[in-house]
Amino acid sequence: MSVLVNKDSKVIVQGFTGTEGTFHASQMIEYGTNVVGGVTPGKGGQNHLERPVFNTVSQAVEKVGANTSLIFVPPAFAADAVMEAAESGIKVIICITEGIPTRDMIMVKEYLTDKDCTLVGPNCPGVITPNEAKCGIMPGFVFKKGRIGVVSKSGTLTYEAADQVVKAGMGISTAIGIGGDPIIGTTTKQAVELFMNDPETDGIIMIGEIGGQLETDAAKWIKANGTKPVVGFIAGQTAPEGRTMGHAGAIVGGEEDTAEAKMAIMRECGITVAESPAEIGKLMAELMSVTA
Repeated sequence: MSVLVNKDSKVIVQGFTGTEGTFHASQMIEYGTNVVGGVTPGKGGQNHLERPVFNTVSQAVEKVGANTSLIFVPPAFAADAVMEAAESGIKVIICITEGIPTRDMIMVKEYLTDKDCTLVGPNCPGVITPNEAKCGIMPGFVFKKGRIGVVSKSGTLTYEAADQVVKAGMGISTAIGIGGDPIIGTTTKQAVELFMNDPETDGIIMIGEIGGQLETDAAKWIKANGTKPVVGFIAGQTAPEGRTMGHAGAIVGGEEDTAEAKMAIMRECGITVAESPAEIGKLMAELMSVTA
């Protein structure tokens, strides 16, 4: 069992024939991901990257059994693309698009409440289960198969953590880049729950940043329910109060939003906190040697 995506996932790309969709779909196919087709309205019936193109997601579900979708659609149309995927029965929707208006995502979140699907993103690097499926824009060569789960708001720090884990002699079960927008699909807590319940994950790395309550909510859940060692890191320790830093969601609005406050809460909840991203792999290796 793996988290969210695996070798059996039947993946389509919405925005398949566009520049971004073409480039990243090619990388995914080269990695070995089971890309079964793509969607570009008006271009149905064609072939692209030796895969069929469909006009709608529902056609892709019907014709090739698609159950996972990657969205590379411009921001103005991305919310509709997410809702189309959910309406068509796609189980895992990974939205890479950044710059989606917040009010559009409010509408999407409401729309998905009664849908049987998982949204990752938007504005995220995607999800990768090494040697099985790369669904997103991550550099696949960094990720080696193993038993450490990674959940991160930051794409770059996802890759950094994976690299450190591999260099420390371990590997990755699945890495989930949840995205850094104010409103996202899968939260840090939800991703941590997936890893806690995954028998192929033995330890978890949780990378957050200033702003919002996602890391605090996850930490409190871990304190109450956690059964596996967790290493945590919060980016933005030197950010000035009240200023957006990097991601749209990374703005400090109160005392509990600061890096220091989040790190303190994480420690109180039994999480091993890295002061620097350079410590993530080493701390995880130490925890795994203790639990071995």
